[in-house]
Amino acid sequence: MPIKDVKPEILAELHRHAAEELLSKDAAKNADAVRFLPENHESEIRPPFFHDTDRIIHSQAYTRYIDKTQVFYLCENDHLTHRVLHVQLVAKIARTLGRVLKYNEDLIEAIALGHDVGHAPFGHTGERFLSAFLKSKDEGCFCHNAQSFRQLYEIEKTDGKHYINLCIQTLDGILCHNGEWIDAEYKNNSSKTKEMLFEEYQTCLVDESATKKLRPMTMEGCIVRVSDVIAYIGRDIEDAIAVNLIKREEIPADVAEILGNTNKLIVNSLVLDIINNSYGKNSISFSKDVFNALNNLKKWNYENIYDAPRKMSEDSKIQNMFNFVMESLIEKKLRGNIKEQYQKWEKDQSGKYFKANGPARIAADYLSGMTDDFLMSSYRELVVPTSFGFSF
Repeated sequence: MPIKDVKPEILAELHRHAAEELLSKDAAKNADAVRFLPENHESEIRPPFFHDTDRIIHSQAYTRYIDKTQVFYLCENDHLTHRVLHVQLVAKIARTLGRVLKYNEDLIEAIALGHDVGHAPFGHTGERFLSAFLKSKDEGCFCHNAQSFRQLYEIEKTDGKHYINLCIQTLDGILCHNGEWIDAEYKNNSSKTKEMLFEEYQTCLVDESATKKLRPMTMEGCIVRVSDVIAYIGRDIEDAIAVNLIKREEIPADVAEILGNTNKLIVNSLVLDIINNSYGKNSISFSKDVFNALNNLKKWNYENIYDAPRKMSEDSKIQNMFNFVMESLIEKKLRGNIKEQYQKWEKDQSGKYFKANGPARIAADYLSGMTDDFLMSSYRELVVPTSFGFSF
């Protein structure tokens, strides 16, 4: 007979070992973890936020990270960063900061590993195309951070029936993670309730600018938000150099003098600056010179990498592909593998889900979960004629 429970004396020792006396007074405590749905964890050996990490990495959404674009798509280079590596880098940087600054590393890791599961195929480019499509149908907008919350809150099921049911602190950090907007100082909103969190989520589905105003309820959420920036800003430069889009010597000299001109140096400079400026305080902050250098580097990255004409040369074709597949999903004009996979996905969703969402939002929920390759293969399957073979 399988063993279902841990002996009480062992469980008590585990909980004692997981005590949080060494954490900052502003750190999230395991005892304060709250889920949207009640659960019985009397014999659970894992602390709640640690348990959230397990739920996330066993989700299908996490599995699909493996073939989701970070920045560069349509590039035949196996050494470029994909979304799966990015979230691991965020987690590593955030846990480093959390360990030194005495915050809850379990919560930090859960937020970091789950923060991008809502990203569309083809990265931020795909995000813009999905948002434009939803607007054209008067069904709100698309923001990847809200979609990550949505994916883990109401779409993903553990067995086709039960929700993942993450802690609200984890879901809040995921919703508020958006690293595209940087600040000199990050401070949490400790008075936020789960009702306020859900209201913020709902607002992000109809207002793209809402993500700029979000403040995490925990300091751990603040750490992941700033770590997102640290993880991508230098790594994207290395990838851009690898595809011959930029040269290292083109990095502005005043920025390189403060932060360095390699990913290793940039990450190290930013992490150490945060530690020196945040240790013992109830906020996460950069020094003035480092923040200005980071802000200037981000602007330079946009001009020379993210919005570079050569990188965007196929974007009109990609948008046509997004629009065609979205329309096909709405009209249920599907065939082959995408038809089979979509029907399986539909069965996992509740009747409440279909009543609450319009056809374009439902299509966006499904398409945003696709990998780059699955979207392209689905498009080819829908558009390119298929041989009949030898008989009809």
